[in-house]
Amino acid sequence: MAIILNIETATKNCSVSIAENGAIIAIQELNNGNYSHAEVLHPFINNILNEANIDSTSIDAIAVSKGPGSYTGLRIGVSAAKGLCFALNKPLISIDTLTSLSHAITIERGFMVPLLDARRMEVYAAVFNHQNQKLRDTKAEIIEDTSFLEYLKDHKVYFLGDGAAKCKPIITHKNAVFIDDKFPSAKEMAQLSFFKYNKSDFEDVAYFEPFYLKDFVVVPEKKKKPVF
Repeated sequence: MAIILNIETATKNCSVSIAENGAIIAIQELNNGNYSHAEVLHPFINNILNEANIDSTSIDAIAVSKGPGSYTGLRIGVSAAKGLCFALNKPLISIDTLTSLSHAITIERGFMVPLLDARRMEVYAAVFNHQNQKLRDTKAEIIEDTSFLEYLKDHKVYFLGDGAAKCKPIITHKNAVFIDDKFPSAKEMAQLSFFKYNKSDFEDVAYFEPFYLKDFVVVPEKKKKPVF
């Protein structure tokens, strides 16, 4: 038996779940359009532990969404996960965010392209087949009308995630299907983290870092004109 705490903070959806052998026992998430992870993440963890009637010491591992995604969101989630691992002496499991997102839908044929908004016209994207096998590595890329054409020309391609909406006006191929109400969630993490737990596929807690993919860029605040 394995009880795993799953933490997902890569996007505006702050999501936490407790799962036993890959089956969700309790889950809590908030997607209110803001990055409120710093305020709600730890209360969510306490809430689902209480709901599941599980003491934190009974957790067998902590899993965290490793990215790509929001720099601040990932940093908050990974910091919380590593802190719990150190405090409870539990192993750390990392879950690729786009792989987890690809499990949010089920298709019989064709391809899935989970997309996360990377600002402006750029997205983080990967390509999966109907069996959730990754066919193309994750990239940060600018969306054009020819994007993913090699997959679209002969098959349906399902675009999902918070980057799908910005792609819809640009990728107009008849085989493109857009699903923009799906977000990375601790729900889809449950079976993925259990699979890794069974293989003892753990991270080095001291040295693990999120998969940011792009460097964090600080935009300087515009100087306000003096008022006389």
